Amino acid sequence: MKEYSLGLYEKSMPLSLSFEEKLNLTRDSGFDYMEISIDENDYMLERLDYPPEKLSEIRAAISNAGISMKSMCFSGQRRYPLGSHDPEIRRKSVELAEKAFSFSCDLGIRLIQLAGYDVYYEPSDISSLRYFLEGLEIITERAAAYGVSLGFETMETPFMDTVQKAMFFVNLIGSPYLGIYPDIGNLKNASVIYGHDVVQDISLGKHHILAAHLKETKPGVYRDMRFGSGGHTEYERCISELYRQGVRIFTGEQWYHGEENYKEILLDSSGFLRSKIESAIASVSPDKK
Repeated sequence: MKEYSLGLYEKSMPLSLSFEEKLNLTRDSGFDYMEISIDENDYMLERLDYPPEKLSEIRAAISNAGISMKSMCFSGQRRYPLGSHDPEIRRKSVELAEKAFSFSCDLGIRLIQLAGYDVYYEPSDISSLRYFLEGLEIITERAAAYGVSLGFETMETPFMDTVQKAMFFVNLIGSPYLGIYPDIGNLKNASVIYGHDVVQDISLGKHHILAAHLKETKPGVYRDMRFGSGGHTEYERCISELYRQGVRIFTGEQWYHGEENYKEILLDSSGFLRSKIESAIASVSPDKK
């Protein structure tokens, strides 16, 4: 019986690869599913307007590869944030979210990671917070209608860089379709900034954490590190707490930057992450040793 699923972030691979090539590479690298990215670039956002025949091609690629796109990293709202002071941007943010829900249903995706920003390219203030809450309530209700779960990513900015902060919004909305999809690398950086224990912070999300990003970080560095390259992410402690809570979906997050040996890097990454997950499981369930 499968004890957990380990996914691979789409941006770990060359953008030039087709969906089927990415899915095959994900599988061959030792991962269980691929997390698709819908970021703020036009190329990625255009995916949400794919015609039916293109969606059929992607479904065929999923079937041929034999693995799923279990989740989506939806960071497109960084460019079109729910909390924007511009009403047209707020309208666009809600529109993109609904398109993302429809796109996800067409491809069998049931979990969408939301970026935990009220705004990104604008000043954050009481108005952006109010707009963010208004928009969040709208898109959570619409996600529920599609049967898609939303999970906040804990970010690199003070607005939502801890599980405790994310829980404020989860509790305020009070929907079974809104939870947390934290990034344990970002959480570790936040624990250094604020002087708290990262596992204690994760414990505050019990019953509301849907999945977790596994990422290498170090103080002040939030991305572009390879797994095992000298970061300070506390993989085993964090995963143990998540596993105790019932979390079983983990996604390895790293980025491709033109490396010729990217296939080797992906193989090493899956081995590194599985060793951390399985060690964490063994610490929670001694009979697994």
